Amino acid sequence: MAAMDSDELARVIEEESALLFENFDEAVAFSLGSSMQARALAQGARIVIDIRLWDRPLFYAALPGSTGSNPEWARRKINVVRLFHKSSYRMALEQRREDRTFPPRYGLDVSDYVLAGGGFPIRVRSAGVIGAIAVSGLAEHEDHDMIVAAIGKFVGG
Repeated sequence: MAAMDSDELARVIEEESALLFENFDEAVAFSLGSSMQARALAQGARIVIDIRLWDRPLFYAALPGSTGSNPEWARRKINVVRLFHKSSYRMALEQRREDRTFPPRYGLDVSDYVLAGGGFPIRVRSAGVIGAIAVSGLAEHEDHDMIVAAIGKFVGG
């Protein structure tokens, strides 16, 4: 692994460890999602934001200029987070596959899983990973960084 990729991977692992919520419910999801939406609108980002617990969606926004494929990318990123309890960007960095698919040994359908940044675990200090946040529409590191910045601001990390 190249040094830059190794440094990036270490940064992402640290973000996952540091960005913990004390609690997470519908009100937190709405506040966080609304903050992300406002920031994205101000930047003219053409994205989809999807925040969900494993049993239901809590916040969703499709901003002007987003496309019909963005919700599918978000869904596939969320599936990666759900299975591995890691950010989808971390998985992309660990796997380093240009075709964005998992190796066949994983047995994961390409229509349901993707190696691309922009899915991040909702980790609650007392409960572990309970859901995911996904952004789709920017470069993968920008999708990831948008989530990390929003969570960091929210939890003071």
